[in-house]
Amino acid sequence: QVQLVESGGGLVQAGGSLRLSCAASRRTFSSYDMGWFRQAPGKEREFVATMSWSGGSTYYAESVKGRFTISRDNAKNTVYLQMNSLNPEDTAVYYCAASTLRVASDRVGSYDYWGQGTQVTVSS
Repeated sequence: QVQLVESGGGLVQAGGSLRLSCAASRRTFSSYDMGWFRQAPGKEREFVATMSWSGGSTYYAESVKGRFTISRDNAKNTVYLQMNSLNPEDTAVYYCAASTLRVASDRVGSYDYWGQGTQVTVSS
């Protein structure tokens, strides 16, 4: 079992930046692919970014490519999501997730463990 705790959400103006963090409870963190997803009110949860267990592969949703950056620090059991040039369409609850599949998937169903989410609100 892996427990994931997100932090760093908040209210920001359009054009601003936030950095989300996700701390994992297990020292085997380095063996998991880590992903970020988001869910806006009335919408399905959608893929944002993922990083492979080795850190060698990263993938982004088209809507965030060039603005968001995923990174991980295995020594701290933490994955980050740096979000720049935020716009109101980025408003959502952001979730981090861990996958044992090691395929750097963009699918919700590929992830075994989920955090509780952190709210990001971007005002216009």
